This record gives sequence, structure tokens and C-alpha cells, in this order.
Amino acid sequence: MARLESIQQFFSSRKTGAACKAPHFLTFRSSTALIATTVNLAIFADIFFYGLIIPVLPFALSDQAGVPQDQVQHWISILLAAYSVALFIGSPVAGIYADHTSSRRWPLLLGLIALTGSTFLLAFGNSIGLFALGRVLQGISAAVVWSVGCALLVDTMGNKVGVAMGYVNISMSVALLLAPVIGGVVYNKAGYHAVYYVAFGIVGLDIVLRLTMIEKKIAQQWTKEPEVESSEADVEKTSPTEAPRDENREHSTDVTDIQPATNEPPTTSGKPDTDDDVTEPLQKKKNRRGPMVALLKSPRLLAALYGVFVESGILLGFDAVLALFVRGLFGWNSTAVAVLFLALFIPGFIAPLAGWLSDKYGARWPSLAGFVATIPILISLRFVTDNSIQHKVLLAFLLALVGFTLPFAMTPLMAEISYVIEAKEAESPGIFGDKGVYGLAYGLFNMAFALGGVIGPIWAGYVIDAAGWGTLTWNFALVSISNSRFDRPDHI
Repeated sequence: MARLESIQQFFSSRKTGAACKAPHFLTFRSSTALIATTVNLAIFADIFFYGLIIPVLPFALSDQAGVPQDQVQHWISILLAAYSVALFIGSPVAGIYADHTSSRRWPLLLGLIALTGSTFLLAFGNSIGLFALGRVLQGISAAVVWSVGCALLVDTMGNKVGVAMGYVNISMSVALLLAPVIGGVVYNKAGYHAVYYVAFGIVGLDIVLRLTMIEKKIAQQWTKEPEVESSEADVEKTSPTEAPRDENREHSTDVTDIQPATNEPPTTSGKPDTDDDVTEPLQKKKNRRGPMVALLKSPRLLAALYGVFVESGILLGFDAVLALFVRGLFGWNSTAVAVLFLALFIPGFIAPLAGWLSDKYGARWPSLAGFVATIPILISLRFVTDNSIQHKVLLAFLLALVGFTLPFAMTPLMAEISYVIEAKEAESPGIFGDKGVYGLAYGLFNMAFALGGVIGPIWAGYVIDAAGWGTLTWNFALVSISNSRFDRPDHI
């Protein structure tokens, strides 16, 4: 029984009895540094695993699943969309659960199980069905990591949430930077399964950190309760009867003062009390039922979500077609494709600067500038048409410019979601209840990103097959124009 209670406490990080001892190394395991590191590694692992297989997926479909060469593009788009569909469906569920659960740790562990299963399926699967299931599990894991992880950072960082999101952006950038290169190089040098040995190592470290971490509010069971119990004991020893008697006297006085008004027939003077008694429960009930409705009624939030949708469609659309495009035009192998992805993702380290500008000047103008600057670059990509050094350099240069401008569009949008919640709370205190809606809000963020991830790859694959590369880049530019013209209202 003692061993069972010990195992239960390890996984739940909760007291299993009054005499339960604090976990070992409680201060370290509940430290801000460890919690932030755990969340950032979880996000890094999710993005890294996603990017790891992008350069090798075209080759894996042919070699592992036996897909005919003329159907590879079709199945790549479907597999990328499968990830996004799972992310779209799972994000609001994970977000709502994150806002209502007493602990963020358990859903993070469930997400880790999904990530582990996805890794095994994609590593050893030999059919389209197993590949698709692996991508679905990967999307579910991402939904949990982003919704619950961002909510946990808000819980932990206090008034330094912006700093935390800066680290999240760095984790994303590093993952997007390293994953395609490592995936392409390892596949070219050691084969398909060796790519996933790298993923297994990162997942193993992720498991250790998620099991080690203890939330601050859970750690307070051991750090706060002894002081409370001690102070209560002192009160009981020094004044066992007087304090309750004083308290009862105060309540008795209040009741006496109110009683005449409640016994009389309804009058004008009695209405305020009655209205307060009725209005407060109704307001609480309304707040409980409508946090998503309140969020979706915000024009600022809708504008931010549309921007996330547009950027996701562009980025994941490029992911779906870029590897095959350069393979067909330049005859490049997976290593060369992976190096090309560096040009797109290295400039992502500029994201903290974009976040700083958002904190200082608001999210609207940095994001608008990022989308406007992206338009001519996307149009210029259509001029990459020949297998020559000049066109290879042009492609890398233009992708680097896209990688520079898109973070100025995306990072402010991530910050805007928290800005909207803070503004609505300031306007209508208590509108989101006691537990807040950060998990739900970032679940909506994931839904918008996932919707773009579904439409972007499918549309990109369709356009490039039907009309070619030049038409695709025009399409991306038009989508970016639609967002740059989408007015971001100042009212919430």
C-alpha cells in the first residue's frame, strides 16, 4: 500500500495523506527555471519532430511505404493536413481542460504518450495508414503541448509572460533551424531509421523533465500548509472562544440591520439589495458559460486569429512543396534540401525583437509591417525557374527574406492573444472567471494555425501540380495581401 501511494504521488505530485513527506528536491523541481525549461523543451521537441521528417518525407514515402513517384506530392499534402486536422480538433479540448484542471502536469504527460506513439509509428511504419496515424498522434501531442504548456507558463512566470513567450519563440526557431538539417544529413548518411534515433533521444529527455517537474501551486501543499496549520493552532490556544463570539456578533449585527427591509413589502429602497443578490449569480453563470463566446466576439482576437491562419498556410504550404520543387528543378538530394531550409528559418531569431516592439508599440503595426513586407518577396519567388547558380542563390536569398519578415508578422499575433484577454479583463473584471481562459485562448490560436496547416498544404499541392511554381507564389502573395488589408480594430 505504501508503495502504491508513493507511485500515485510521483505521477500526480499531490499529497496522498496528512503524513505524506514532500517529494525529494522539491525546491529545484518546482523552480521557475526548471518549469520554463520543461515547457520550452516540450515545444522544441514538438516542432523538432515535425521539422525532422519534412526533408525526408518524400523519400520515405517512396522507400518505406512504396508510394509511386507520381503520387508522392499528393500523399505529402494529406499527411501534413492530417497533423493539422488533429491539432485543430484537439486544441480547444486541451485548452478548456488546461483552464479547468487543477494540475497542468497530467495532460502534459498524456501528450507525451501521444508523441512517443507517433515517433514509433513514423519510424517503423511501412504503410500510408500507419504514417497517417503517426501524424494524427503528433497533432494531438502538439495540441496539448501548446495549449497546456502556454497556460503553465502564464501560471509560473507571473508578470514576465512576455519574456516566457520570447523563449518559446527561440525554442521554435532553434527547432526549425536544426530539424531539417539534421533530418536531411542523417538520412543521407545513415538511412531512414537513423533519423528517428535522434528523435528518440529528445523524447527521452522530454520524458525525464516532464516527470521531474512539479508545478508551483502543487509545491505549495508542502511549503505553505505547515505555516497555516501552525498559525491556526496558535489562534486556538490563545483564544478558543472569543474570536468566534466576536465574529458571530458582527454577523448578528449585519442581519439585524438588514432584517427590517427584508420583512417589509417590496419597496424602492429594497430593490438594490434584491437586484444585487439576483444579478451576481446570473453574472457568474454567464461568465461560466460563455468564455469562448466572449473571446470570439473580440474583433482584435478575430483579426489576430486570421493573421495566424494566413501565416500558417504560407509556412506549411512551403513545407509541402519546397522539397519536391528543388528536387525536380535542381536535382538536389535531402542534404541540399535541408540546407535550403536554413535560409528560411535562421532569420527566425529576430522574433524576440518583434516581441519587444509589440510590447512597446502594440501588436498591430509590427504585424502589419511584416505581412506587407512579405508580399513583394513572395511575388519575386516566381522568377526562380532555371537550374543555374544565379537562380539557386536567388531562391536562398528570397527565402531568407521571407524568414526575416514572417516573424514580425507572427510574434506580435501571439502576444496579441494575451493582450486581448488582459484588455477584456480590465474592461469587465471577472468576465472569464477565477481560472482565466489562457488555455482556451491559445487553443484557439492552435485552431487557427491548424486550419491554415490544413488548407495551405492541400492548396499548395493542388496549385503547383495544376499551374506550376510561379502561380503558387502569386497565390501566397494574394493571401498575404488579404491579411495586410484586414483592418485590426482598436476596440476589443
